[in-house]
Amino acid sequence: MIRVMKLDDIPAVQQIAKISWNDTYEGIIPIDVQNLFIEKAYSTAMLMKRLEKTSVYVAVHQEELVVGFANFTRVDEDGDAELTAIYLLPAYQRLGYGKRLIAEGLQSIHHAQQLFVYVESENIKGRTFYESNDFTCIEEFDELFEGHPLSTAKYVRYLKTPVNN
Repeated sequence: MIRVMKLDDIPAVQQIAKISWNDTYEGIIPIDVQNLFIEKAYSTAMLMKRLEKTSVYVAVHQEELVVGFANFTRVDEDGDAELTAIYLLPAYQRLGYGKRLIAEGLQSIHHAQQLFVYVESENIKGRTFYESNDFTCIEEFDELFEGHPLSTAKYVRYLKTPVNN
């Protein structure tokens, strides 16, 4: 089941972020850099802000266990939205929860023209997931992530074709 995240879900979302980040980025991003990012991006205050300003959905296994989440921005004036996070506990990956989280998020941004997502270039598991869900890589660039050099891939999923008058 996919549903809107509630305040009570914050501890589960924090745990999912930490476990999935450590699993996904082992050998790609140093653990101290991961932990620094997770502490900031998934603090209780930051998650409360996300709940207020964006759309956050959780994947619930067997009606009770939160096993994943996805975060979508609101649609901007250009018709763009961003999938800022989608994480699942490793044991619940490849069971359809990711696809369902994206589908739920797309409902909330139904008037968007395109959905963007950024993924670390070496995150093959993530890139494969996005590509299997109709995202296309449009560029790769180097950046500093919490002081650590990374290569990032920018993906887009085209949702609507603009009408030319």
